Amino acid sequence: MINTNLFSLKNKVIVVTGGTGILGNVFVKSIAEAGGIVGILGRNTAIAKVRANAILNAGGEAIALTADVTKKLELEKACELILNRYGRIDGLVNAAGGNMPEAIVQPSEDIFNLNLDGLKDVMNLNLWGTVLPTQVFGKVLAKSESASIVNISSMASQRAITKILGYGMSKAAIDNYTKWFALELANRYHDKIRINAIAPGFFLTEQNRTLLTNTDGSTTERGAKVMNQTPYKRFGIPDELAGTLIWLLSDASKFVNGTVVNVDGGFMINSGV
Repeated sequence: MINTNLFSLKNKVIVVTGGTGILGNVFVKSIAEAGGIVGILGRNTAIAKVRANAILNAGGEAIALTADVTKKLELEKACELILNRYGRIDGLVNAAGGNMPEAIVQPSEDIFNLNLDGLKDVMNLNLWGTVLPTQVFGKVLAKSESASIVNISSMASQRAITKILGYGMSKAAIDNYTKWFALELANRYHDKIRINAIAPGFFLTEQNRTLLTNTDGSTTERGAKVMNQTPYKRFGIPDELAGTLIWLLSDASKFVNGTVVNVDGGFMINSGV
């Protein structure tokens, strides 16, 4: 029989960067529902506090943390705050990230005259915005008896998707970083701390909604192409990421390390034939 307690996050202290975002909200809620103590980290203090209060009012435990994931000093202050409150950290979800207009390459643009600054900015947000929190919070996680780090990858890390060059490069780098760091963690800490990643398929968020759907709810040309490539013939619902996240954070996945888990409705495996 399956020991369902393996999937419990009861009393585990877990920090979620990007906890004020759309997917971050799902992650925060699901961790709290699984019994975890949530550190909701983001740049928007007001939203972080609202979400923390909602969890507290529901009988859970949460704390709002204000920090930019690309600024080490702010992350260190957030780490100190949560340690002063709870004394430990058992998990980290690196959910902060996204794309920027400056890093999008339109079909009409000269690909030998790319906006390098825009590409660097997206790389900084997604890659270094994952590496830096891991550096800061990881020192504490390594002291836990069973700690887990979950990064957020993308379909763009494994397939060439038009326009989003900077985003794709940064997510591909996260995949490589996840695997490299998993090996080094295992060599040093054995099974006490692990790192994996989730690669979401196409989920409707505020960031990509206008790219994939029209105001009347119908799909755009780009959205239709995504739908055609996805065997489920629909976009993902953010709540459908929760199960994989809880599994990777819980002791149910204790022997899983350096893995990128696709949650994509079959997008990646579809050859189109």
